[in-house]
Amino acid sequence: MNTAAWTIFTKRIPVKADIPTLYHAWTTREGLERWFLREAVFTAPDGLIRPHADFAQAGDAYLWRWHGYADDVFEAREVTEANGTDLFSFRFSGNCLVTVQLTPYDQHTLVEITQREIPEDNNPSTNLYVGCGEGWTFYLANLKSIYEGGIDLRNRDMRLQGVVVSS
Repeated sequence: MNTAAWTIFTKRIPVKADIPTLYHAWTTREGLERWFLREAVFTAPDGLIRPHADFAQAGDAYLWRWHGYADDVFEAREVTEANGTDLFSFRFSGNCLVTVQLTPYDQHTLVEITQREIPEDNNPSTNLYVGCGEGWTFYLANLKSIYEGGIDLRNRDMRLQGVVVSS
């Protein structure tokens, strides 16, 4: 079995929105909380929290929390690259590297997310290849839904558990 195949994956979706709009969606608190997160805080290297509409920068720390999960479920890691136009990278679960690339395609923007450096794990309940792949698929669909039709697919009810949502 080729174990290298389980250390990286790429998900792609076309979204009918321009690149600046989608870059804002991925790199600002305001944007991320519209389609992905309950709370997205970016802190600059000098310790100052970035305002809601300010773009994240390489070297920023982030704290992310999701709808449907208690406050003790979060990611707190680092932005590794943010070019200001079409590329955003950050560390994620298991210290994986996630890169978001935005590319024009016809009248859409192709949103491509690659997660690499995934640690090997044979336990299905903790396997990041499976869990994160499922999560990114859901949230990319929600990104498309929000920016093309306005319908938010996220579960915002903490009392309702075991429904279709990122695991």
